[in-house]
Amino acid sequence: MHESRIRTVDYHTAGEPFRIVVEDVGGIPGATILDKRRYAAEHLDHIRKLLVFEPRGHADMYGCFVVDPVDEDGDLGVLFFHNAGYSTACGHGTIALVTWAIESGRIQASGPETRVMVDAPSGRLETFATVREGDVVSVRFRNVPSFVFATGVSVETTGGSVSADIAYGGAFYASVDATSLGLTVTPDNLTRFISLGREIKRTIESEHEVINPIEPELRDVYGVIFHETIDEGPPLVQRNVTVFADGEVDRSPCGSGTSARLALLDHSGPLPRGSELVHHSIIDTVFRGRVTGDAAVGALPAVITEVEGSAHRTGEHSFLLEPGDELGPGFLLR
Repeated sequence: MHESRIRTVDYHTAGEPFRIVVEDVGGIPGATILDKRRYAAEHLDHIRKLLVFEPRGHADMYGCFVVDPVDEDGDLGVLFFHNAGYSTACGHGTIALVTWAIESGRIQASGPETRVMVDAPSGRLETFATVREGDVVSVRFRNVPSFVFATGVSVETTGGSVSADIAYGGAFYASVDATSLGLTVTPDNLTRFISLGREIKRTIESEHEVINPIEPELRDVYGVIFHETIDEGPPLVQRNVTVFADGEVDRSPCGSGTSARLALLDHSGPLPRGSELVHHSIIDTVFRGRVTGDAAVGALPAVITEVEGSAHRTGEHSFLLEPGDELGPGFLLR
């Protein structure tokens, strides 16, 4: 492999990293974002590994390629990547991407609230950036329709039987009440959550077919959300930690996971329609979300959700791989 230099701008959203590739990586063809995602997986995976793997990244790194939108009504296209490949949705990444696009001048702010249309693998996201004196204060995104896939799914683990609810928020998440495991959502329990998250994800995928009814490529359990209620409200306040991909831990409250939680909370009743969910992460950063309307995904009833958070730039980088570097694009240790 010849020397590779990749320029990025890094952000964090509520503590979760997001590494944005800001230069052309040779053109990513495809009529749809899913087409582009397949191309990246086949032809650009060495770049993903270079940016995510150690020694330039770590097992919990996240990032994206910026691509063209699918048509003239879109402003940005995005391919999200992580330690195990390419995700279909990423709320914290969407917030960081829109923040970067406006602060870098790629998209011009248009008043105190700027609308930006983002094409993700899961579909088109309508986003709204609050801008003050040129700085993006927060970004709110209106997600693709979210829906409940299954509730009360019994999952056998090495720690006993666990009950999981599966919902879609651009990706599929299995939600588990942390208190049912005798755990609180705190950093002290993180190793246990990672182990359980991997086990629950693997078991559900081996025993159940989890597929979006209108797009078979959007499938499988992306993450496991361990949650607890802090205050029944109003507003309803919950804390969660999401373990996704290959044992990767979301430091933020997880944007697309928040949409999945909103679908479940709307379905089961503890969150009145239009009321706010104040969603804390394991490090106590916050997203705010609500259900704003009804929708459908095939024959399944679904809801429209909005999630809001803030992102901040952490650095700019020019990464390289020298010829003869015996580690190649890198390695991962957990």
